[in-house]
Amino acid sequence: MELWNITLIDSFFLVGILQETRFPELVSAAIIFLYLVAMASNGLLLLLIATDRRLHVPMYFLLSQLSLMDLLFTTIVAPKTLVDYLSGQNTISFIGCSVQMFVALTLGCAEDILLAFMAYDRYVAIHQPLNYMVVMRPKVCWSMVGVSWFLASLSALVYTSYTMHFPFCRNQEIRHLLCEILPLLKLVCTDTSQYELMVNTLGVTFLFVPLSAILASYSLVLTSVFHIPTAQGKKKALLTCSSHLTVVVLYYGAATFMYVLPSAYHNPWQDNILSLFYTIVTPALNPLIYSLRNRDVLGALKNIIGKESSESKW
Repeated sequence: MELWNITLIDSFFLVGILQETRFPELVSAAIIFLYLVAMASNGLLLLLIATDRRLHVPMYFLLSQLSLMDLLFTTIVAPKTLVDYLSGQNTISFIGCSVQMFVALTLGCAEDILLAFMAYDRYVAIHQPLNYMVVMRPKVCWSMVGVSWFLASLSALVYTSYTMHFPFCRNQEIRHLLCEILPLLKLVCTDTSQYELMVNTLGVTFLFVPLSAILASYSLVLTSVFHIPTAQGKKKALLTCSSHLTVVVLYYGAATFMYVLPSAYHNPWQDNILSLFYTIVTPALNPLIYSLRNRDVLGALKNIIGKESSESKW
C-alpha cells in the first residue's frame, strides 16, 4: 500500500458514532444534552468549591481537580463531534489529531492517578480523623495534583510521539469518535503487533497500580468504619466512600475494555459506544454522583440560591 505523504495529505477522517448510527439526530441531541449537563454540573461544582469556605478541605480540593479534568475531557470531544456532523466535514489534521490524542491521554491518565489519591484521602479522613488536616495539608494536596498531571502528561507525550511516528497508509478513516492509539494503529502500513502488546501491557500496569492502591485504601477504610461507635457516623463515612467507589467503577470499567482487552476483542461500533460513554456520559454523571447525596455540596448550593434570591428582592 502507498505510504502516507504528509506533504500531500495532512488530515484524517473521523468516522465516529454519528456517521455510523441509523439515528444521528437522536444521538446528536443526546450528546448535546449530556455535554450541557457535564458543563453545567462540573462548572457549578467548581464554583461551589471555590466560593464556599466549608468546602475548602482536601476532599473537595481533589474533587475540584476531578471536575476540571472531566470538563476538559468532554470539551475536546463533544463540540468537534457535533460541529463535524452539522457541517458535514469530519476531517482532523495530523497536528490536530496528535494534540487531541495527547490531551485525551493526559486527562485519562491524570484521572487514573487522581482517583488513587482521592481514595487515600478518604482513608486518612476515616482512619486518622484527628490528624486529617495535618496529613492532608495544602502542600501535600498540591503535590498529589502535580504528580497526577506530570506523570500523565509525560506518559501521554511518549505514547503520542511514538504512535504518530509510524507510516500511515492511504486509508485515512479513523473508525472512532476521537484520535486514540488503537484505532490509529489500524491505519499503519507496518507491523505494530509488538507495539500493541506493549500498549496493552503498560495499560494493564498503569491501571493496575492505582486500582491496587484504591482497593487497599478501601479495605483499610472498611476496617476503620466498623470501629466507628455511632450508626450515623458509619452511614456518613460509607456514603462518602460509596460516591467515590461509583466513580471508580465507571472509570475503570470503561478503561479496562478500551486499553486492556486485546484488539481482537474490539470492533469499531463497540469502541465508539465506549468512547462516547467515558468522554461524555461519565463527565456528566460524576458531579451528580458526588453532589446528590452530599450534604455539604447541597448546603453550599442552597446558600448560593438563597443569596441570589435575597439579592433579587432588594
